[in-house]
Amino acid sequence: MEEHTALRLRQAIDRLVKGEGDVRGEAGVAVDAVIAALDEGQLRAAEPDGAGGWRVHAWVKQAILLYFRRRDVEWMTAGEALAFYDKLPLKRNYDRTGARCVPPGVARYGSYLGRGVILMPGYVNVGAYIDDETMIDTWATVGSCAQIGKGVHLSGGVGIGGVLEPPQATPVIVEDGAFVGSRCIVVEGVRIGREAVLGAGVVLTGSTAVVDVRGETPAISKGSVPERAVVIPGTVPKRFPAGEFGTPCALVIGTRTASTDRKVSLEKTLREYDVAV
Repeated sequence: MEEHTALRLRQAIDRLVKGEGDVRGEAGVAVDAVIAALDEGQLRAAEPDGAGGWRVHAWVKQAILLYFRRRDVEWMTAGEALAFYDKLPLKRNYDRTGARCVPPGVARYGSYLGRGVILMPGYVNVGAYIDDETMIDTWATVGSCAQIGKGVHLSGGVGIGGVLEPPQATPVIVEDGAFVGSRCIVVEGVRIGREAVLGAGVVLTGSTAVVDVRGETPAISKGSVPERAVVIPGTVPKRFPAGEFGTPCALVIGTRTASTDRKVSLEKTLREYDVAV
């Protein structure tokens, strides 16, 4: 989207947020334009800032919230077998963006699925951005405004959290080439670095300890997984009034092998570290 168009829409959304204009009336046309741009991948709720970080567009998330106010609940159908009763319609432009949706996979209008993306019977919420050649496997869910990179694999049952409020909050980010194993949960704005590998069952929240044990002493961080890290579920001791117990953590146990063939590299890494996916 051209910069001047985005600026005009942002100003219109800012006025609506301040209560200047009726979101159900003509002023709300700007909201429709933002959601349409999200659906086509022309706008994003967050995007790389060019310096290794990410920039959150709070006004885009505010537009999504306004869209719910603009619409009424209505019946929607998918063929003869499925019926929905909701405010947001289903996504319809897979053929234009080059993505596939396998029945009964569902993506809401206002989410973007890029070329070569495959949505198995999973779910993608409004505002999410799924970049090219990514696989969303069976029963995986991608929450509102989550940002999923190119060539990512979200395995069966993965839960990627969403965030609309507060608007300035950073969404979950899974960067290019990452592999997220079965039944992993990633929420609260956690960032998964490029080509990282999460073994099955890893749970990552904003407060989960990420314990890097690749060196002689553990290094503990929170909120992100390093690039090409191989991660498995673990526990760390924590003392409570009733005694000491293990609490969940994510253990960084190795590094994904660098290779021009990422598939071969991934399979080799999984064998080397005996990681369940």
